Amino acid sequence: MNSIKALKFPKDLKGCGWYEILPEPNPPQELVSDIKADWIIIGTGFAGLSAAQRLTQLRPNDRVAVLDAQPVGWGAAGRNSGFMIDIPHELQSNDYAGGLEKDLEHIRVNRTAVKFATDLVEEYGLQEHFSLSGKIHGAVDQVGMESLHAFEHHLDNLGEAYTSLSAADMKRVTGTDYYTGGMHAHSGAQIQPAGYIRGLAKGLTSKVDIFENSPVLEIKQGATKEAVTPHGKVSAPKVIMAVNGKLDSFGFFKRRLMHVYTFASMTRQLSENEQALLGGDPAWGLVSAHPMGTSIRKTAESRIVVRSVFTYNPTGETSAAQITRLGRVQKRAFQARFPMLDQVTMEHRWGGHLCLSLNSAPAFGEIEPGIYAACCQQGLGVMQGTLSGKLIAELAIGQDNEDLRTYQSFGEPKKLYPEPFMTLGAKTHLWWSHLRAGKNL
Repeated sequence: MNSIKALKFPKDLKGCGWYEILPEPNPPQELVSDIKADWIIIGTGFAGLSAAQRLTQLRPNDRVAVLDAQPVGWGAAGRNSGFMIDIPHELQSNDYAGGLEKDLEHIRVNRTAVKFATDLVEEYGLQEHFSLSGKIHGAVDQVGMESLHAFEHHLDNLGEAYTSLSAADMKRVTGTDYYTGGMHAHSGAQIQPAGYIRGLAKGLTSKVDIFENSPVLEIKQGATKEAVTPHGKVSAPKVIMAVNGKLDSFGFFKRRLMHVYTFASMTRQLSENEQALLGGDPAWGLVSAHPMGTSIRKTAESRIVVRSVFTYNPTGETSAAQITRLGRVQKRAFQARFPMLDQVTMEHRWGGHLCLSLNSAPAFGEIEPGIYAACCQQGLGVMQGTLSGKLIAELAIGQDNEDLRTYQSFGEPKKLYPEPFMTLGAKTHLWWSHLRAGKNL
């Protein structure tokens, strides 16, 4: 029997605000015995849990076992910025407008994922963590306004609804006069990522077995696969890999996946006086007119989340020192936008792992007999994770449908450039992109 050994395991650091502000979870259920199942899913993020949900719909009598090396919601999914973006954009691009026909295809399949997630919210009572509120694009200068106008023109061609926002409109919504204008894209959702993931896992436990703190050390191949963990193993005919960028740790898509980190800080809860000083709407989410600019969210709990800076981390890990250093960048961005809140401190800081490919293609499909992947989410984990998880379950049971054919048409990740050119090129590109972002950062 051939064996696929895991070379590395996720080591996400403590400090993610989305996770920390939730109630203490129940003690994790770890795999401590040998069990048999019909399906093994590795990963409890958006893709893994969406695949589990879809399997319960398509094969309600099958036993599904889901394994994760960390607690549910602790990893990359719970560290997400929380925008479920249905109108596609590529993180590497210089604007938000793609090709018309390609975007129409993406939008169609993306909206099946929005519907899927909305149904999950209804089924498991996750309304407090999910809002179909779209998102705001904010510009801070003339270059940003020109970018927004180009994006609005693209939305007109797509037939998508939006509302243009003046500087006064932006201040009315956000409370800050930092933005010269903006645009509210009506479609898409905003979520509390850790809350959504933990709530979905809790709802699924009545239908599937979820094992936390149970890293898969190796996968033994054969007609029956065996996922071996430190204290037990699961045997099943099929395995779904839903580990995003950690896929190459199992030897798949080597030298095809780019490991990128982005960083965020969350304030303490604003006092009533501070909320009055700020003004604006109770909750909102804003992305920069520049794709490398700072994203801001104000939560219903009166906290402000600042997300900024992308770094190329080919090891797939960050460090406390890197999080602290880049936390100072977010603090400066916060102070520039909210000078009236100069006494407000950052309570939580964290980094989150993204996985990109050079050609923005997913790692998706049957990658070995009986082993399937729904990975490489292009920095759009809420949307692409949900979509690919749903679709990989359909593919694995032998379905053929239009959404699957569309998703498979996106191709597979290209090979990365040889080292040291890949690392030098990626870091130079990110440095230049951040420099060009200017006040947007």
